[in-house]
Amino acid sequence: MATRTQARTAIVQMLYAMDLGNENILQQAQEYLNERKIKSQKAEFAMELLNGVLDHLEQIDEIIKAHLTKDWDFERLDNVDKAILRLGVYEILYTQTPYQVVINEAIEIAKLLSSANSTKFINGMLDKIAKDSK
Repeated sequence: MATRTQARTAIVQMLYAMDLGNENILQQAQEYLNERKIKSQKAEFAMELLNGVLDHLEQIDEIIKAHLTKDWDFERLDNVDKAILRLGVYEILYTQTPYQVVINEAIEIAKLLSSANSTKFINGMLDKIAKDSK
């Protein structure tokens, strides 16, 4: 049985693939979720997240850029970290999920898919964005 964390991880992987040039991610999303045994309600949840991020991508990226320190360039962000941040920002701003849950999920996904340094960076960024959005 797939969990919401697994659904979120699949979305991060799809956003990462999109960032690397896969322009057909929406058409392939359902198949990708099926391959990962993410079905029914969890697949619906995942598709809502993916569509939401894509619908608000420009605003999400602007918010991330605005919260980067002066020595960080958005274009130089690790693509996995960027995907995790995009999903996290979407959930914080556009869903009812408590921001603490969003940040915890993002950290767990970062532990799984990214570097050790990424967890602190993602935690700090999402925490700042959540507090600024109140």
